[in-house]
Amino acid sequence: MFGPALVALALLPLGLATVQDAPQGSAPSSAPMPDDQLPVTEADVLKLGSDIPGRLTVPVMIGAAGPYPFTIDTGAERSVISSELARLLGLARGRNVRVTTMTGASVVATAIIPSLRVSTITTDRIEAPIFKGDDLGAPGLLGLDSLKGHAVSIDFDRQVMTLRASGRSTRAARNDPDEIVIRAKSLFGQLVVTDASFRGQRVQVVLDTGSSVTVGNQALRSRIVNPRGGIKPLALTSVTGAALSTDYASIGEVRLGTVIFQNLPVAFADAAPFARFGLVRRPALLLGIDALREFRRVNIDFANREVRLALPVRPR
Repeated sequence: MFGPALVALALLPLGLATVQDAPQGSAPSSAPMPDDQLPVTEADVLKLGSDIPGRLTVPVMIGAAGPYPFTIDTGAERSVISSELARLLGLARGRNVRVTTMTGASVVATAIIPSLRVSTITTDRIEAPIFKGDDLGAPGLLGLDSLKGHAVSIDFDRQVMTLRASGRSTRAARNDPDEIVIRAKSLFGQLVVTDASFRGQRVQVVLDTGSSVTVGNQALRSRIVNPRGGIKPLALTSVTGAALSTDYASIGEVRLGTVIFQNLPVAFADAAPFARFGLVRRPALLLGIDALREFRRVNIDFANREVRLALPVRPR
């Protein structure tokens, strides 16, 4: 049984949810900032997100340049890049696209990444939405366009995140006594855990490593009666810089596979991704990095639709 501590009530970056082509002629929702034409240095880019405690990134090469520390965002359909890095590398502009984030939909510009390499995995020609680095909290985010067919491993003991090619799941690999294996289904490329519940009622859980906090929908919020510690207001900031007002509370008896959270902090809101996934009427959670940190290691295998959770070492 786990009981995560409450995170500080502050503005926290939330990852990108979905991306769609914008109608022809659509302009970006906000004009370029005055400093968009100012020179930017490698040091400026590498500093992005470096002051965020516990931020886990992977080294990414863009063409022959880099590496740059990108965050893996399993809640994003496509990879995104900071305006600072796109400007530093002189990347060509692509089409405008409509993005859906935690705070709603907007139209943003894109940059053409000719090739992106993580370890031995290369993805060619990515049309990446552009956001300010301060809002992203990193020079860029790796989305599902770079993750599909692969496996993400997040090792909280060693504070490292890796991406590798996914192999065929074997029966022998399931025998680790300190690891639980949860099957999932695919929804718009995201993995959704259906073997989850709140006080005996099924909950749909989307694994979202791009979110600093766990977010619940209003269908789940309506089932919360007297949360431990009461309900507090919490403002979250999405990658667009827009704010989302939420009701923040700790809830108990949330089961994920065979694991039970007895004190899970959740920010409740009508976040746009719930509508995108068709999860408005059914209780649902976007399980953020705050909850995943309760495990020693988290492996998310997109090819095999499988999640492996290494349990904390039991005290002697």
